[in-house]
Amino acid sequence: MTLLAIDWSSVAVKTGQFILSFSILVVLHEMGHFFPAKWFKCRVEKFYLFFNPWFSLWKTKKGETEYGLGWVPFGGYVKISGMVDESMDKEQMKRPPEPHEFRSKPAWQRLIIMIGGVVVNIVLAIVLFIMLMYVWGEEYLPAKNLKYGVYADSLARSIGIQNGDKLISIDGRPLENFGTVEAEIVLKDGKNLLVQRGNEMVNIAIPDDFIKKLNKSKLEGFVDIRFPAIVDSVGPQAKFISGKLEAGDQIVGYNNKSVQFFDEIKAERQKIKNQEVNVAVLRNSDTVNLRYFADEKKTVLFYPKSPAELFGTTVKKYTLMESIPAGFTKCFETLGRYVTGLKQLFTGKVNASDSLGSVISIGNTFPGVWDWQKFWTLTAIFSIILAFMNILPIPALDGGHALFTIVEMVTGRKPGDKFMEYAQMVGMILLLGIMAYALGLDFWRLFR
Repeated sequence: MTLLAIDWSSVAVKTGQFILSFSILVVLHEMGHFFPAKWFKCRVEKFYLFFNPWFSLWKTKKGETEYGLGWVPFGGYVKISGMVDESMDKEQMKRPPEPHEFRSKPAWQRLIIMIGGVVVNIVLAIVLFIMLMYVWGEEYLPAKNLKYGVYADSLARSIGIQNGDKLISIDGRPLENFGTVEAEIVLKDGKNLLVQRGNEMVNIAIPDDFIKKLNKSKLEGFVDIRFPAIVDSVGPQAKFISGKLEAGDQIVGYNNKSVQFFDEIKAERQKIKNQEVNVAVLRNSDTVNLRYFADEKKTVLFYPKSPAELFGTTVKKYTLMESIPAGFTKCFETLGRYVTGLKQLFTGKVNASDSLGSVISIGNTFPGVWDWQKFWTLTAIFSIILAFMNILPIPALDGGHALFTIVEMVTGRKPGDKFMEYAQMVGMILLLGIMAYALGLDFWRLFR
């Protein structure tokens, strides 16, 4: 990999979407702490988007609160007087409690302040999923519409799937949406895949270690849609020697070989470097021959018509009232899939080194072109995940603080400030260690 090989315009778009999404999530999460703190008469000293060690990119003070923008894009924070948090302000904790401080408030008020951010993230996720159902509905490519079946990549071939197979069901569950095939196997621990091969039904056993292999490949190398190579548009830098492709052409020959499907052309193109290639196309029922130069940079010859356009998608629309229960269902299905993934991580079904990722992995999930539907979908997904992660009973997270407060409410004994300082420190070291490990994995994958 070289820097010249990176599509920097795509990286810029991904980065922009990630920063905007992350900023929305962080600001609203911190507001979930900020407003309850204000309602209960706590002094909020700072409200920051991103962290600001040593200096801030921008700041202003209104009343008792300093609002600012930090330069380390890993989150944000509100600093509430008298609270042991990531600021680790030990000097303040040495002084006697003041009425405006967090530690002076009743336990039930402190609990509400602590879980406010999580509640906001849950509500945001539900609202966004409702909006997505109402505005865009659910569009998918039905598995039954795949006229030519699937292209079987290396992982699929390793368990017995062949080119042209049509996927029917997984563990007896009919496969309706082709786009969910990997998730059905990974998240529901699929054991048996039923395919139609010609006029035959074939059962394919899914090995125990297959989920680990599929996860390691980032769900690549399995199956893809098999579709004819019909030209949608011609690559702007394609170098034609004789003749030229036109929109609507169907490629039937490539490098003096008969081809029918786009995957056959892709496979053949991988073998070719810096040579002239013969291409045969069907154009208005006639066969037309042309030649182009296939360089080693893999310059795009053409963009094909998409399977969605060729085979048709199904769109399920929702009224406003229908979108509310559908949004709730979608939200908690998303959370369920995430929790299942974590279980597989801790039970060894998947490797941490294959699954963990930092802000680089998260940013890379956004598309290379600006797409509002995908943007809001990913924002909703990250919002419910952020809520779940923050409510975990780990010191330094909201859930850790909430747990200590609940214990206090049950036992009537408040943990000492020193204990809270040490717990916060241990939690921060743990979280920073995980973040550093995840970031290291991303850099390793990036430059591998």
